[in-house]
Amino acid sequence: MDRSLQAIAARAEEGLPLSPEEALLLYRRADLASLGALADGVRSRLHPAPVVTYILDRNVNPTNVCVTDCSFCAFYRRSGDGEAYVLPREVLYGKVEELRALGGNLVLMQGGHHPHLRTDWYAELFRDLKSRFPGLHIHGLSPPEIHHLSRLDKSSVRSVIERLKPAGLDSIPGGGAEILVDRVRREISPKKCSSAEWLEVMREAHSLGLRTTATMMYGTVETDEERILHLSLLRDLQAETGGFTMFAAWNFQPHGTPLGERLGNRKTTPAEYFRLIATARVFLHNFENLQASYVTQGIKAAQLSLRYGVNDFGGTMMEENVVSAAGCLHLTEIQEIERAIEAAAFVPRRRDFFYRIVDDRPLPAPAGAAA
Repeated sequence: MDRSLQAIAARAEEGLPLSPEEALLLYRRADLASLGALADGVRSRLHPAPVVTYILDRNVNPTNVCVTDCSFCAFYRRSGDGEAYVLPREVLYGKVEELRALGGNLVLMQGGHHPHLRTDWYAELFRDLKSRFPGLHIHGLSPPEIHHLSRLDKSSVRSVIERLKPAGLDSIPGGGAEILVDRVRREISPKKCSSAEWLEVMREAHSLGLRTTATMMYGTVETDEERILHLSLLRDLQAETGGFTMFAAWNFQPHGTPLGERLGNRKTTPAEYFRLIATARVFLHNFENLQASYVTQGIKAAQLSLRYGVNDFGGTMMEENVVSAAGCLHLTEIQEIERAIEAAAFVPRRRDFFYRIVDDRPLPAPAGAAA
C-alpha cells in the first residue's frame, strides 16, 4: 500500500470510522491481499475466538406472484400465469415440520408482492404457524414487502409492523435493498420502494424492538461510489438505531432475467466479491457480523471470504427459489459447511438469529489467550 492507504488502514486497525471517501480509496486502490489482511484483522479484533457461526434455517416463499416486475428477477410470476402460486397452508406446515425434524427453528419467509394478500393474511399465517410450532422464529417480509402491504392497506408502515409483530413476526430480512441509490433503483426496479422508504421500514422496525439484517445486491448498473454510498446509509442507520444484526452481499445473477439479457449476461468475478466484502468489513465498524453468501458464490469462495472479514457462514437454508431461478444454486449440507469452516482454520458453531451460540460443543479460547 502507498502512504495514503497505509494511513487509512491504520485508522481502521484502531477501530476508527473511515469516511466514505477513504473507503472508496481502499476499495479502488488497495491490492487485494493487503485489503483482505486488513479486513481479517478487523474480524479478529471483533471476534477474537476462532469461531465461525452458521444457522440451521429454511427459506419459504409463500407466493411468487409479484407486481413489481424487477428486471433482475427470474423468480416472480404475474397473477394468472400458469406457474404462479400461493402455497397452501398444509404445504407450509410440511416445510416447517421438515425444518424442526432437523433441529432448525428459523424460517426466512419472503416472496412476491402479491396484489391481493394483505397484512391480515400474513398476520393470520404467522399466528397459525406460531400456534402449531411453538418457539418458531419467523424472519419475514423484507422492507419492500412491508411497504407494499402499507400501500395495499392504505396505512402507515409502522401500523403494518405493529400488527405483524404481535402476530408472530420476530425479525425482518434485509432483502430488496439491492443498491440504496434511487438512480439505480429507477433503472432496475422502478416499481419497488425507494431507498428512503427501505430505510424507513428498518428504522420503524428497530424503534418497535425488531432486529433486522442488512444486504446488498451488486453487479448491475451501479458505480463504485454508489456501492460505498449504500454502505454509508446502512452504517448511518446502524449508528442511529443499532438494530442490524449483520451485513451480507451477493452479486446479481443474470441468467434468465431481462436485465441480464440487456447487460450481456455479464457476471462479476469472485475477486470483486472479496474486494467488496473486505471493504465492507473495514468500513462497517458498527456492524458486529458479516455473513458469507455461499448460495451465490459457492462454498469455496465463501470459505475464502472467511479470511476477508467474514465471521458467519449464513444459513443452511434447505431450500432456495429466488437466485436458483436465475440458474445459481449452491445449497450445502451441514457437514460440508462445517468441513469448509474447519479447513479455513476456524471452529464451526451453530447459532440462533441473534448470534447466540446454541451448540453444545465447547467454545475455543480467544486467540492469544493463555492456556
